[in-house]
Amino acid sequence: MKQYIYHQIAESAATKQAILESEPLLDVIEVVAKACVEVYRNGKKTMLAGNGGSAADAQHIAAELVGRYGFDRPSIPSLALTTDTSNLTAIGNDYGYDKVFSRQVEGMSQEGDLFIGISTSGNSQNIINAFESAKERGVTTVALVGRDGGKMAAIADYAIIIPSNATPRIQESHILIGHILCDIIEKELFGGGVA
Repeated sequence: MKQYIYHQIAESAATKQAILESEPLLDVIEVVAKACVEVYRNGKKTMLAGNGGSAADAQHIAAELVGRYGFDRPSIPSLALTTDTSNLTAIGNDYGYDKVFSRQVEGMSQEGDLFIGISTSGNSQNIINAFESAKERGVTTVALVGRDGGKMAAIADYAIIIPSNATPRIQESHILIGHILCDIIEKELFGGGVA
């Protein structure tokens, strides 16, 4: 069993090492971080959504921004579109599950906002529909995905594609990227910036 545990940790570390060694991937993470900072400097907000474990990641990242990440500072506006059960169930019941995020983007977004859709496969139809609603409203879209990026990577303004086919490794890396974004946003806005 210990060898199995070792293998799981090694596989997770190897995925992160692959990210570290991919200059194009590091470049897109930097571009997305700068886009997030610019959104906040312009008085706008971020929105996030995902399904299952990715829903939890959306909530986690939004909470780090609204609450705090590394130090006390003013709250940063961020919405996880996965948390309002009345919205989710009403929209799901009346329009179908594929519309649960696009209707919220339609109702709550403003031009200049940024929407992060999280999916291990990159093929979640409700996120794809949300990207379409976002684009109609002048909202920047970011796909946080894995595998080959799926349909989401093809239609997003920016795609952060984790180099793995294993759902657990992709999700572990998604939260790493989310933490990096939160850290940079917080330091750029309130902590004197990052090097």
